[in-house]
Amino acid sequence: MRLATWNINSIRTRVSRAVDFAVREDIDVLALQEIKCKPEQFPYEPFEAAGYHVEAHGLNQWNGVAIASRLPITDVETSFAGMPGFAKGHEGPDAPLEARALGATIDGVKVWSLYVPNGRSLDDPHYAYKLHWLDELRKATAAELQAKPDLPLALVGDFNIIPFPEDNGDPDIVEGVSTHVSPQEREAFFALKDAGVTDVVRPLLPEGFTYWDYQRLKFPRNEGIRIDFILGSRALADAVTGASIHRNERKGEQPSDHVPVVVDLAFGAAEDDDDMPMIFA
Repeated sequence: MRLATWNINSIRTRVSRAVDFAVREDIDVLALQEIKCKPEQFPYEPFEAAGYHVEAHGLNQWNGVAIASRLPITDVETSFAGMPGFAKGHEGPDAPLEARALGATIDGVKVWSLYVPNGRSLDDPHYAYKLHWLDELRKATAAELQAKPDLPLALVGDFNIIPFPEDNGDPDIVEGVSTHVSPQEREAFFALKDAGVTDVVRPLLPEGFTYWDYQRLKFPRNEGIRIDFILGSRALADAVTGASIHRNERKGEQPSDHVPVVVDLAFGAAEDDDDMPMIFA
């Protein structure tokens, strides 16, 4: 299985790029974030013509997640257990859920397409919401893997966190001032390891940005950040045979500000580290 994640930043604007990438790179499962549309507005036809079935979850022109797969999709969920909601001026347990999570089972692999809240600023209620959202994700992940320790589980998407200083090439993102790099956010990200999932791309690709802001020539200057990840359970990590970050997708007409991250999975295959491809495309 080739599993990819991509914050597409409006699927209706970039459907051709998404489908062309999936076909060209022989992607079996493509998780998308920031589709920015309702399910009835999603451009299904180009995906279906290319052999993909799509499950989409969106509530309005913001956020939204989807999964496109050449393999059957089952057990679709639009939130994880305990997932909190958010609305400005509407705090508390009854706040409406946003379209930030879509889970499904595909050929025995449980895949979650996730768009973690941005946080906005360190003193914004959205920041507290982000930390709460991540903590509930940790709890839900731990519970799922405790119940099914051999489950191949993938948490993929835009985590809106820069885990390590070397993942930050943007001089405008400053520790102590900006979101994405605060100790609390990083702790929340690292806590997912305690829940049973680890970054399965970094061991093969220790360097590489996945996002460059549209402003101030960030991409030509390579002032990017690494915020898009594929986190996998032990069963999924053991199946990884290769990984790639597709930097060239940031080029061309109307690119997303993010690029795809891909892993190759071979369940039951013998491990041979010498044959594991490490690609920065």
